[in-house]
Amino acid sequence: MSVKLPVECRELLEVQRGVISRKQAIGCGLTGATVDRLARTGRWLVVQRGVYSVAGTAAGYAARSADRSADLSASLSADLSREAMLWAATLRVGPGAALSHQTAAELNGLYDEPSSLVHVSVPEPRHIAPPRGIVLHRSSHIAEATQPNLLPPRTRIEHTTLDLAHQAYTFDRAFHIACAACQRRLTTAARLRQAMAARAKMRWRADLAAALGEIAAGVHSLLEYRYVRRVEQPHGLPTALRQARVVVGGRTRYIDDLYAGYGVCVELDGRQAHPDDRRWLDVRRDNSVAAEGLVTLRYGWAEVTEWPCATAAEVGRALMARRWPGPLRPCGPDCTALRAGSGSRQSTTFVAP
Repeated sequence: MSVKLPVECRELLEVQRGVISRKQAIGCGLTGATVDRLARTGRWLVVQRGVYSVAGTAAGYAARSADRSADLSASLSADLSREAMLWAATLRVGPGAALSHQTAAELNGLYDEPSSLVHVSVPEPRHIAPPRGIVLHRSSHIAEATQPNLLPPRTRIEHTTLDLAHQAYTFDRAFHIACAACQRRLTTAARLRQAMAARAKMRWRADLAAALGEIAAGVHSLLEYRYVRRVEQPHGLPTALRQARVVVGGRTRYIDDLYAGYGVCVELDGRQAHPDDRRWLDVRRDNSVAAEGLVTLRYGWAEVTEWPCATAAEVGRALMARRWPGPLRPCGPDCTALRAGSGSRQSTTFVAP
């Protein structure tokens, strides 16, 4: 026997991509016995306990929902859309829940691939057993962390980013997440700092606060951040312009670190080795800026993280050759920067420890 769904039920299904909870269906006017019969006969697909799919795919539902008088329970498909699955997870967990962590990162554009498990945050006082396929997180600030104008409910990008950073086992991973959120223009370093200040608990708080300052100044990668924190700042080098825009031969180029007053560029590349075409592209780029009077120094991970003192000495010599007054200062009692940079014609040899 066909069941005519109330208008409120059809409207809710349209918003929720064909997914509805038992509580919602009864609230729309169906009886509990009717919901049970629809599920028992297979006309409503049980996705989670107490959550049903009335129309399989979002596309199929949209076609049937064009006619408001249609019986939307006429057919079912187990081939749920991703958004329908996320709605089902949120409805299964219950009121106040919001998609968070890796799943919110997927929806907010921070991650490019869907998470294998669905992550949902609930208010901290609630205690429920995690349903199948769902990772539960408890949060004392989920209400203010939830984005008010997006469906299905998900945490704001700032809270999503900080949740993932807090979850990170290393600072490098936490930095990568925060940097990616800013580089993709999903948020800003200032907004992340503000959201972090409102949190009682935050792993990597001090390190991340310092990193956000450099991200705001234009640092775009972990290697660039390491250069600032291990080479430039500890050795008293002047502060470079980050991601400096220069026009060479009518073409716009961006320099990782430009010491504008001295015509010295520092380019940083985290790849272990370049393909031939990329290497020649770098050569052409360095040659083009050299023709404009800029000297380019290029460094990778080893020079920045293993031999920062020798790298600072080399940058310091290039700057001094162009009238930087100095001084280059030691980063600590064992620093070799002054010894390596003591002579303007002295060469620097990197020796692995």
